[in-house]
Amino acid sequence: MIAVLLPPPLGAPESLPDLPDRLPEHGVPAVRIGGGADDRPPYAGRYVAHASLEISAAVAADARIALVAEGDAGPLVGAVGAAQRAAHRPVLGYVLVDAFLPQPGSPTLDEITAAQSPEGAGPEAAGPEAAGPPGYRTETLPMAPDWPDAPCGYLLTRPDRAHVARLARMRGWTVREADPEDAPAALADLLTELRGV
Repeated sequence: MIAVLLPPPLGAPESLPDLPDRLPEHGVPAVRIGGGADDRPPYAGRYVAHASLEISAAVAADARIALVAEGDAGPLVGAVGAAQRAAHRPVLGYVLVDAFLPQPGSPTLDEITAAQSPEGAGPEAAGPEAAGPPGYRTETLPMAPDWPDAPCGYLLTRPDRAHVARLARMRGWTVREADPEDAPAALADLLTELRGV
């Protein structure tokens, strides 16, 4: 299984930039999909399309993959997974890293942030990656009605996402907590566990 790492949209900083280099040390090959092409509306749609094209270029058609989404890529992981299914590439699992969870329907990032933050906090709860161009956080996200179609997990490395990790646990997902320096080993263990589910 190959871990396909989906960075936050709009070139937002990654909290765990060394994952592609360190995951192979733990027995999990990894490919990081580059950002770009999501710099104008529809931001989410462009992100999903660009990520799908890059996965097709970077991973063999018969490869079995797990999608690992960080930050604002979390709510888009279902749409990226749907694109992989359409390309007949099996997705064995999904892991969100310090990310808000996808929600049914067609919410916006602001709505997801408010719904998944303690006591319905506003967009400021999204953290430093919340900044974006006008319309970014208020556009309707692509739907993935049949998601999840594979086992899901959550890796928590930021204390301000503890509430989201609890929501993931309530959904029955496997949740792991790790310090950023121990995140590659924790992610590798989580992916191995999901593969066996």
